[in-house]
Amino acid sequence: MRVGTEETRLVVLRGNSGAGKSSVAAGVRERFGRGLALVGQDNLRRVVLRERDRPGAANIGLIDLTARYALDAGYHVVVEGILYADHYGEMLTRLRADHRGPTHAYYLHVPFEQTLVRHAGKPIANEVGETQLREWYRELDLLPGGIETVIGADSTLPQTVDRIMLDTGLAALPEIDR
Repeated sequence: MRVGTEETRLVVLRGNSGAGKSSVAAGVRERFGRGLALVGQDNLRRVVLRERDRPGAANIGLIDLTARYALDAGYHVVVEGILYADHYGEMLTRLRADHRGPTHAYYLHVPFEQTLVRHAGKPIANEVGETQLREWYRELDLLPGGIETVIGADSTLPQTVDRIMLDTGLAALPEIDR
């Protein structure tokens, strides 16, 4: 089922814990303004549904449904999260194929050692330790077909936001008054 319009932009941000996905998504939204929906895996999975990340989990469908709803309502959408390729890949592939407008996917790659450093400053640092982070970490867990642009840890937050705004064409689009 086709979704969105030729003008709507779909941006997928993936990567390991501590890669900067949420910060980049927030930066893109801040830069763009109104009319850009953030569909965050952590919010839908951990807050709304309070479920574990596993194949076939309900949050996969909820992420898909939320992104599709926002695109059909005329919003540009940023879907962000760890979004493991083996759990979410099929849904992301369908969403990409169904979207009428441009779709861009990015994988934010941060080495495990840097993940540990970044994680130490997160609110859940007391609850999740190095052992669990090692279990979660997947080196370059890319989606099939070479559809993702890999952005390394050497790219600063402003540089990454700038790149995504330019690559996707969001930088040239007007804010949607909602």
